[in-house]
Amino acid sequence: MLVIIRAVFFDWFNTLARYDPPRHELYGQLFRQFGIGISAGQIMHGVAAADQYYLEENSRSPVEKRSPEAQSQVWVEYQRLILAGGGVTADKALLLKLIQAGRQLFKDTTFVLFDDVLPTFSRLDEQGFVLGLLTNLTRDVGAICRKLGLGPLLDFVVSSGEIGVDKPSPRFFLAALEKAGVQPREAVHVGDQYRVDVVGARGVGINPILIDRYDLHPDISDCPRIHSLAELAPYLQPSSA
Repeated sequence: MLVIIRAVFFDWFNTLARYDPPRHELYGQLFRQFGIGISAGQIMHGVAAADQYYLEENSRSPVEKRSPEAQSQVWVEYQRLILAGGGVTADKALLLKLIQAGRQLFKDTTFVLFDDVLPTFSRLDEQGFVLGLLTNLTRDVGAICRKLGLGPLLDFVVSSGEIGVDKPSPRFFLAALEKAGVQPREAVHVGDQYRVDVVGARGVGINPILIDRYDLHPDISDCPRIHSLAELAPYLQPSSA
């Protein structure tokens, strides 16, 4: 049977957008303030591990709804994992100081799209694909997309704030399929988190693609792995099932 891809879903952070300035630059600046020397590459690996930890914690119980003490424990561990990426250990007192200083440093960051996003979306839109954004953000990401020029190219957004659950919940991906009006095998989901995006999408029958912009996951081989959206086209061609 010939399977035709009709819809393409995308994760938001590190798939379509990043912080400006980039997180590894801000963390590097933060650590230097405290006399800690870690390379950009080590920070990226540490942040990847910390992000994975946070997503797993949040899927068990929304972090923002926990007690202040429980939230603090999560952020202390998050900071510890970033430092561990560079082989650095720190006591709790230092970790708390880093968290407090980091909040000030990160408060003025904004989102910017990766350079390949608008060209890719314009091409896919012209080809007739249904394009959806699937994000665990609870804020109004639709407004952010409109500000960045992506809004007119999106057919819909599914967010945690709207659905009430996070990826990788099957309910999240099923909501996207309903909005797109396609069967699971007719959809592709592109995201940067293996457990959240790849395992979550595959769990309901959607074709997953891992985007690894910083080459942090060379060990992943059970799904397509791309480094740029420019590499996406071959995976959207009709195939036999």
